[in-house]
Amino acid sequence: MFATKYQSIESTNDSLKPDTPIQMTQLFKISHLGDIDPVPCPCGTSRRAFMDPDNSVASIHLVEIKKDSRTHYHKTLTEIYLILEGEGHMELDGELYPVKPMSTILIKPGCRHRAIGQMKIVNIPVPKFDPEDEWFD
Repeated sequence: MFATKYQSIESTNDSLKPDTPIQMTQLFKISHLGDIDPVPCPCGTSRRAFMDPDNSVASIHLVEIKKDSRTHYHKTLTEIYLILEGEGHMELDGELYPVKPMSTILIKPGCRHRAIGQMKIVNIPVPKFDPEDEWFD
């Protein structure tokens, strides 16, 4: 049964253009971050994929960090940052750590954090990002 579903999904994808955003309700979803409108966040602006109600596992965000973002924390979310462009620092629980492209940071619940410097990052919140779980001192 799984092979049949997989084959039908695979054959459906053969007819898609490379930039066509699609969402599948079966075993996977595909999103194109460039097609998602940015929203304000404590770090700058964020394009958030997989935020639909039927997904609770994780989301992925393309974030444009402004020069000096706002310190915040999460009570339940773990975040994974991947620095794509720019250099600067991550402030983690009050200490500064240098970051550059391809640096990765795992931020556990309760860690006060912010990025310092103009950067572009990928942020993967686990579970899916919840705007109610953004806290400021």
